[in-house]
Amino acid sequence: MEALLEPVFVFKLNPSFTSKNPYTVHFPNLPKIPSKPLVVATCCAGTPSPSPLLPQDSDQNPLQLSPDRTRDRRKVVRIAWEKLVRWSRSWRSKAKTDVLERTKKVVVLGGGSFGTAMAAHVANRKAQMEVSMLVRDPAVCRKYFPEHKLPENVTATSDAKTALLGADYCLHAVPVQFSTSFLEGIAEHVDPGLPFISLSKGLELNTLRMMSQIIPQALKNPRQPFIALSGPSFALELMNKLPTAMVVASKDKKLAHAVQQLLSCSHLRISTSRDVTGVEIAGALKNVLAIAAGIVEGMNLGNNSMAALVAQGCSEIRWLATKMGGKPATITGLSGTGDIMLTCFVNLSRNKRVGVRLGSGEKLEDILSSMNQVAEGVSTAGAVIALAQKYNVKMPVLTAVARIMDSELTPKKAVLELMSLPQVEEV
Repeated sequence: MEALLEPVFVFKLNPSFTSKNPYTVHFPNLPKIPSKPLVVATCCAGTPSPSPLLPQDSDQNPLQLSPDRTRDRRKVVRIAWEKLVRWSRSWRSKAKTDVLERTKKVVVLGGGSFGTAMAAHVANRKAQMEVSMLVRDPAVCRKYFPEHKLPENVTATSDAKTALLGADYCLHAVPVQFSTSFLEGIAEHVDPGLPFISLSKGLELNTLRMMSQIIPQALKNPRQPFIALSGPSFALELMNKLPTAMVVASKDKKLAHAVQQLLSCSHLRISTSRDVTGVEIAGALKNVLAIAAGIVEGMNLGNNSMAALVAQGCSEIRWLATKMGGKPATITGLSGTGDIMLTCFVNLSRNKRVGVRLGSGEKLEDILSSMNQVAEGVSTAGAVIALAQKYNVKMPVLTAVARIMDSELTPKKAVLELMSLPQVEEV
């Protein structure tokens, strides 16, 4: 009985083992079965044939391809790239240049950093083009870009009539909260057919209007041509002619393509869109989200919380934009995800810097009084929440920012409240 309780080992012979010197392995105390021997085992001194289930060479990199497979992979990649290049060259050969050739004058309203950068960009597109900047201070370039010199064909004036006379396009770079009064003051000099390209991002605090509503209403011309320009673009990098991609949105497809032709060049890609609402809402709300991202950084909450906050903020922007008629695809494009990543993760962002200082314990009044540029997210935050209530959209992160802006919630308390929210299904 004791023998039957001992473990029984059964070895199956591998016919691929070959050797001239087999050694017999004996197993003591195995029970005897009358009909058949229980175990026959042979150990071979030779080398077994390769098994497909085991790595054959422990020194070999399992990710290393054979020379033939490497050549095949490279060929596939090369063909794909060549097709892309041929398509690009074919597209460029058909691209029109008539808009740039016809454009003789562009006016830029506002002399902030981005307005100045865009004025320089447009002026560099054609030396014969006149670019007139309507500003309070003609020494705009020295203020924001002391190391840069504006092109010779850029002029600055404080006379609205002179600036707007004969303009083919208008770049509007006045901050949103001041746009209505500014436009009403120059309306008599604006041609009814002058296309307005809005560079301003935000919502008017009292009315919740976007720039596509503010411009035609302030000019008392509902048919004033309108284009929204948005996307991840810091003014300094644009001045340095670093590769940048943006989007122009207009309900008029021909107008969008005309502005695309006017602005695009070797270092600036311009895509087109007809989703004006999506582009404007994304551009406005990303400034508020950037303040929240700055608060997380200022409080040293770490990378995990930063990623979670930005992801939640992107969802909130998408929820509101789609309720207002925007397209979800717009929120994942240049004016949405692209601009959000730039504004939330890079310290050149004015809105993020406000958040960092808030998270570090500074008071909002002290922060704003020390800045020489406008952080649109500060004033937009309250308008965003009013819009969210109007469209019945829950926006916990952006609502928390608005409460902090109103000094009704501390950053630390906001974090605790947000982390205590119900844990629901992700949508």
